[in-house]
Amino acid sequence: MTSVATLQAPDPIGARRPVPRRYLMCRPEHFEVTYAINPWMDTATPVDRAKALAQWDALRVAYESHGHQVEVIDGVPGLPDMVFAANGGLAIEDRALSARFANPERADEGPAYHRWLDRRFGKVAAASETNEGEGDFAVSRDRILAGTGFRTAVSAHREVEEFFGMPVVSLELVDPRFYHLDTALMVLDDTIVYYPPAFSAESARLLAELYPDAVIATEDDANVLGLNGVCDGYHVFLSNRVTDLAEALAARGYQPVGIDLSELLKAGGSVKCCTLELHRVRRGDAPAAG
Repeated sequence: MTSVATLQAPDPIGARRPVPRRYLMCRPEHFEVTYAINPWMDTATPVDRAKALAQWDALRVAYESHGHQVEVIDGVPGLPDMVFAANGGLAIEDRALSARFANPERADEGPAYHRWLDRRFGKVAAASETNEGEGDFAVSRDRILAGTGFRTAVSAHREVEEFFGMPVVSLELVDPRFYHLDTALMVLDDTIVYYPPAFSAESARLLAELYPDAVIATEDDANVLGLNGVCDGYHVFLSNRVTDLAEALAARGYQPVGIDLSELLKAGGSVKCCTLELHRVRRGDAPAAG
């Protein structure tokens, strides 16, 4: 089996190039699995927090060593899932909308992220409708792809559309293992990678129409949260457990960067879950540097 680390994309002259990004992360100082709100979580399975911290540190180093800026929000005792920063909100240009969580166990994360966002963005609002930030909202050039079915209400899609002034495409998730959009779909540069069985038949058809050149993920790679990744236009940071997906990305000219987040996987999270991108978007173009 070819490892993610050994795969090299062709990257012909004038092809894909990384664009510096800004990311918000939360170190898992308080990480544990004390409740189960998704099929990945098992309170009987012990968590090695020291290992989780080391793996998270490695992800941060990977981002920074590839030219990206990482900001860190302090975790809050009693909020073990705050490490999954992607769920804390959605930030585009000078606007940010903090999350309103579906589960009471995570409800206090919304205000914690709101306070951080409020100090850094020009227009900040707390969501009125239930949504879990970039867990269910993916910025794709001049549109936002939005998941619903488990954690985010369809009414939140309309709230995001109005607040950010960008069209929002609603997609229904139907498999509890893929409870957030970012577990079943990843935005690349000019296309996406997704796992069709995670979506309703209608939503899968819509994705096929919008992205006829999309990378289709295998069940094996979806089952290790291989789609829960981050792309900077060239590098794709994703689980080191993927196989077919790494080869498919390399064949398209991307450079896979394998990351081991096995401890955080015990709570149903991987690379993207740990990463809230602070987007700056040029309309009709790919996300630019923040």
